[in-house]
Amino acid sequence: MKIVSIVGARPQFVKAALISKKLRKKEVTEILVHTGQHYDFNMSDIFFKELNLPKPDYYLGIGSGSHGWQTGKMLIEIEKVLLKEKPDIVLVYGDTNTTLAGALASAKLHIPVAHIEAGLRSFNKKMPEEINRTLTDHISDLLFCPSKTAVENLKREGIFKGVYLVGDVMLDIALEAFKTVNIDKVLNKYKLSYKNFILTTIHRAENTNNRENLLEIWEALKKLALKGIKVFFPVHPRTRKVLEKYGVLKQPIPKNLILSKPISYKEMIALETAAKVVITDSGGVQKESIYFGTPCVIPRNETEWVELVELGYAFLVGVKTNLITQKVEEILSENFNIDRKQNPYGDGKASDKIVNILLRELGGF
Repeated sequence: MKIVSIVGARPQFVKAALISKKLRKKEVTEILVHTGQHYDFNMSDIFFKELNLPKPDYYLGIGSGSHGWQTGKMLIEIEKVLLKEKPDIVLVYGDTNTTLAGALASAKLHIPVAHIEAGLRSFNKKMPEEINRTLTDHISDLLFCPSKTAVENLKREGIFKGVYLVGDVMLDIALEAFKTVNIDKVLNKYKLSYKNFILTTIHRAENTNNRENLLEIWEALKKLALKGIKVFFPVHPRTRKVLEKYGVLKQPIPKNLILSKPISYKEMIALETAAKVVITDSGGVQKESIYFGTPCVIPRNETEWVELVELGYAFLVGVKTNLITQKVEEILSENFNIDRKQNPYGDGKASDKIVNILLRELGGF
C-alpha cells in the first residue's frame, strides 16, 4: 500500500506529524511531498525537526507568488510525482493552495483523495482558504471532519459518502507536544512572565492584504502595549513585508510591543498556555489557545471554528482598533475560566481513527 502525503505550509506540518508516524508504524509506504509553499526556515525546516516529521521524499521548492501562479506551478510538479509514484491514495490537509493543488492533480489522474480537516466553512468566498477547502471537499473520496458542524456543512452541500467524524488532529499533536514543553524556559528566553502578556499572530490574506484592516490591528496592539502589558508578536514573513511596505516599522514602537521572528511549534504551545489572552486570525492558534485554557480574540468577521465562539471562549470582534482593545481589556479585567472538558473537537485520538479508516477503506477503491 502506498500513500502520498502532500504538505507545504506550517499548519500542515503539524497536522501531518502524527498521521505520518502512525502510517509508517503500520508499515504503509508513505511518500512525503513538500511543495515549499512555506520556505522560510522558521516556517518549515524547524517544524520538520521539532515534530520528527520524516525528511520529504520530494521538495518542490515552489515558494511564494500569486494564487494562480503558485497553484498552477504546484499542479505541474505534483502531477509529475504522482505519475512516477502511482499511489493508492493521496492525503491533503487543511485549506491552502497546496491542499487544492494536491487534490486537483490527484483527481485528474483518478487517484482517490483523502481530505483531513474537511467540512470547515467561513461562508466568505473572498477568502482564498474558503475556495480551496470547498473545492477540495467536492473532489475528495474520504473526508475526515474535526467537528459535528463540519459534517453538517458537507451534508448541506450534498456530500454524504466517505464522510467521517474523527475529531481534530491538531488536538492530538498539541497534547503530545505539551508533554515535552518547558514553559519556564520559553518564557525566560523571550523575557515574558506567566499570564502577564498578550500573544499575537496575524497572517491571513484578508488582513495582510487589506491596508485598513492591518493598520487597525496594528494600532490596537500599540494601544494595548502602551497600557503597560507586554504584547508578544511573532511576525509572519508576509505580515512583516507588508508592515515594512506601509512604513509602520520605521515609526516609534512601544517598548512593550515585542516583535519576534516566527517561533517554533513547541515554543508556540508554551506561550499559548502562558499568555493571559491570545489575539489571532489563525484557526490553528485559536484552537490551541483554547485547548490550553487561554481565551482568544479574533480580529476577523467570521471563523471556521464556530464552536469556540459558541462556547464563549473565543470572540469575533472584527478589525476595528477600539473593538479589539475593548474586548482584550475586558478579558484582562476578568478571572476568565475555560472548562477544557467542553471540547467539541474530539478525544485526542483523531490520528488513530484516520489511519484505521484509511487502512480499512483503501481496499474498496
